[in-house]
Amino acid sequence: MEFSRRHFIGAALAAAAGVSTASCVTAPRKLAVPEPVPPAPVGPPPALAQAAAEPAVHAELPPLVAEALAALEVHGWRIPNRDRIGLVDFTLPSREPRFHLVDVATGQIERSWLVAHGSGSDPSATGMLHRFSNAPGSNASSRGAYLTANAYYGQHGRSQRLIGLDPTNDLALDRAIVIHGAAYVDRALIASQGRIGRSQGCFAFEPHEVAAVMDQLGEGRMIYAGKMENG
Repeated sequence: MEFSRRHFIGAALAAAAGVSTASCVTAPRKLAVPEPVPPAPVGPPPALAQAAAEPAVHAELPPLVAEALAALEVHGWRIPNRDRIGLVDFTLPSREPRFHLVDVATGQIERSWLVAHGSGSDPSATGMLHRFSNAPGSNASSRGAYLTANAYYGQHGRSQRLIGLDPTNDLALDRAIVIHGAAYVDRALIASQGRIGRSQGCFAFEPHEVAAVMDQLGEGRMIYAGKMENG
């Protein structure tokens, strides 16, 4: 069964309440006390489990889009809103818009934004993501599917928590990996240094664009971060 909206938000808040915020954010100004959360289901209902075991084939789509839509098939029972997804193509350099809003019905990219990767993924500041990591303190970006959780206000202003759904990113809440705006994501930097700045693993956007990203995704949608192996 799918989580109710109350269950979904409560679960995100309850999980976030006991974790460190050392990576990208400080504690929000105000957070409501979460309601008690019933135990989460240990797996999808049988019908959904069978569908997840046989993900749809998207042969005519770009490989990373097809990979993301296959991940949506696998995690769909945990994702209430499946009309569109966020896709981060870390194959591309940071100077290019690589956070895409994808229409699930068609597989088409509707809009794209600049987004930073973690400094631990690019220690030499080349503008390219070289490695993923899920380790606390790594300051790296993580590969995998995320569920968008609740919005809040922190040190970077309006931000949004993310729940990692894969073993490669399941510490996202512990690491405070979130969506937020940052001054180092600036097109002017591309002209001067050929790249934007780096985050501590968060999905950081231009400050004037982060509201549009959050409004388009809302709560209960999937973001998929990946990279083509030859990229």
